[in-house]
Amino acid sequence: MKKENGRFWILVSIVAISGFSQGMLLPLIAIIFENDGLSSSLNGLNATALYIGILLVSPFMEQPLRKYGYKPVIIFGGLLVLLSLGLFPLWKSFWFWFVLRLLIGIGDHALHFGTQTWITSFSPENKRGRNISLYGLFFGIGFAAGPLMTPLVTINEALPFLLSSVLCLIGWVFLFLLKNDFPEQTIEMNSFKQTLKRFSTAWKYAWVAFLPPLGYGFLESSINGSFPVYGLRIGMDVTSVSILLSSFAVGGIVTQLPLGIMSDKFGRKNILIIILTLGFFSFSVASLLEDFFFALTLCLFLAGMSVGSTFSLGISYMTDLMPRNLLPTGNLLCGIAFSIGSLAGPYLGGLFIEYVEHVSYFIVISVILFMILVAVVSFRSQPVSSSSKTSYDQSF
Repeated sequence: MKKENGRFWILVSIVAISGFSQGMLLPLIAIIFENDGLSSSLNGLNATALYIGILLVSPFMEQPLRKYGYKPVIIFGGLLVLLSLGLFPLWKSFWFWFVLRLLIGIGDHALHFGTQTWITSFSPENKRGRNISLYGLFFGIGFAAGPLMTPLVTINEALPFLLSSVLCLIGWVFLFLLKNDFPEQTIEMNSFKQTLKRFSTAWKYAWVAFLPPLGYGFLESSINGSFPVYGLRIGMDVTSVSILLSSFAVGGIVTQLPLGIMSDKFGRKNILIIILTLGFFSFSVASLLEDFFFALTLCLFLAGMSVGSTFSLGISYMTDLMPRNLLPTGNLLCGIAFSIGSLAGPYLGGLFIEYVEHVSYFIVISVILFMILVAVVSFRSQPVSSSSKTSYDQSF
């Protein structure tokens, strides 16, 4: 029991540090490039590098996980992230930073894919929402703290990158305390055609569960990557933008665990419908309050409370719908969906800011949430055969 607890808390702690680095990078680099006079569309394009990295490596992630186990994949991801963060101060260049963000995307995806799949594999069904919500909670705490590092850029541009790299190193060392484990080995991995077939089967069972991670990816990356540019252009200062970003992230932290526990009790789909509805209304109201800083801060806090858990609830919902032997595939597709949304967020956001005038940026997010809400409400699940579902480890 203690061993299981120790494993769980080490995994969620490394996820928190990863969230910190991601939460810092998006607004930090956006503001640095904006102050240097880079166009908002190019600024958004640079932010997409992280998610391009995720997409590039995704087809190749499942085989190493099944062959070598969870621990080596997570250690590789953590090492790549901390080394890349440390290299940012070496050379300030659009394309050099693009490559570093791409490498961070590869490393982060390896880290998150490994930790997500490991946690969902040993979590019993009656605690799945709780465990995944704690995973999301720790990521959210890190992500909320990240933007607060942005003002340090006025002291020294290298300082936030170096501090984040040191934190990642500390978390990475603790990974060596874990005992390696492997996912259920009932899948043949010897052809690309079989990989595509698994993706197709997983999609059939749980396509709707991939939409909340996709929507959250768009939401997270556009708010943290494009909203700072939008905020500066409508007259906000860097500190105000940082507070608004953190208020949204803190809102997600407040309700992450309660919503996870409620989803165990009342059903993942029901909770998703409620939070997507509340999120749609919150961002719609926020679009009317851009000139009132304190009201906008409160509105973004409430929006975070509503939709800050969509990623973790999407993973839990996917695990409910998916046969156990396809859990690595399902987690991989959640990561791909998140990265597609994250790719679209900053670049489309940059284009919106550049070419659309007199329309609030929050309207874009409201429309995305409404479309996902309609899909979740209309979804009817596929039955899973009893032979595909094996009993979960009850030790945690």
